[in-house]
Amino acid sequence: MSPRYRADHIGSLLRPAELLQARGASVGRDQLRSLEDKHILEALERQKSLGFKIFTDGELRRNNFMSDFNDAVEGIDEGVAVARNWQTGGGSAPRVSAVPGTVVTRIKQRGRLTEHEFVFLRQHSPGDIKVTLPTANQFPAIYYKKGISDKIYPDHSALLWDIVPIIKAEIRALVNDGAQYVQIDAPRYSYYIDPKWRSYVKNEMGVDPEAALDEAIRADNACLEGARRAGAILAIHLCRGNNRSQWYAEGGYDAIAEKLFGQLEVDAFLLEYESERAGTFEPLRYVLRGKTVVLGLVSSKLPAMEAPTELAKRIDEASKYVPLENLALSPQCGFASTMEGNLLTEVEQWQKLKLVVDTAIMVWGFA
Repeated sequence: MSPRYRADHIGSLLRPAELLQARGASVGRDQLRSLEDKHILEALERQKSLGFKIFTDGELRRNNFMSDFNDAVEGIDEGVAVARNWQTGGGSAPRVSAVPGTVVTRIKQRGRLTEHEFVFLRQHSPGDIKVTLPTANQFPAIYYKKGISDKIYPDHSALLWDIVPIIKAEIRALVNDGAQYVQIDAPRYSYYIDPKWRSYVKNEMGVDPEAALDEAIRADNACLEGARRAGAILAIHLCRGNNRSQWYAEGGYDAIAEKLFGQLEVDAFLLEYESERAGTFEPLRYVLRGKTVVLGLVSSKLPAMEAPTELAKRIDEASKYVPLENLALSPQCGFASTMEGNLLTEVEQWQKLKLVVDTAIMVWGFA
């Protein structure tokens, strides 16, 4: 089936300065909600003016791409952080930053993850709605801390399968409520393409990387089970880290392509392909016929603008492995996986998104 949208985007947008300032000042909940509403309406109008046919709220209500989960459950202490190495462009030395959150009690759901986001979008979106959710695999990988979490869950797997029903229920609720596009954000698959992270999985998590990959696919498929509905797209986005224009993993999809593209029960794969870190298009030969591949060829990390002709050339290259009719275009990731955002301006962000639309029209004739 051909994709409904040739111009796509991952979901998150840079937070306007007014909204960041309000969060920093810890304004009241009602005032903050009013500001969020205002800037979401502006973001929707801007997406429409650029020619997009799929709309998100930019994740402007979230602290980061996965905070909708944190806000909906009990059991995570955000004051206990786990260190994470990040790499930057331009030859800078790696940075160490903390991922806030450690599982300290059994995970218990206390509310929906995205209902408040979707209700507002359904009332105000000028077109089809995309809602983003973190993969269930995200949390054991970064929130399980030995000496703390293992007092509650014997291993990462036990924690994972406590989270799966929560994500599964949210996907089904969104589809039943009429969301046209539900996207799972799954950066954890990059653990299995980068040798240093495969070593981490084996030596620190105590799991065979291939067994962990198999379980990750089973978990995501379990989350998607029962969510099929005519007109609704179920998709997964894979990246290698996107914190303040940094990344933590590199390598092509080769090591996971056959299993990932052959077994994940999604309609579309949104793939990071904007730099040499992502490898070649050759692993796309494992994508099952009829599934959509959204090529993330435009950088959301760097302000430099890509040339439309070069983007078209790369799309043509990818079409040797996936038919052109099953391809689409997007940035490689969101512009603000954390609310602080990547290191480019809002003007540059919107220029990048316009480039996506203009290139899609040039290649396919519509966005």
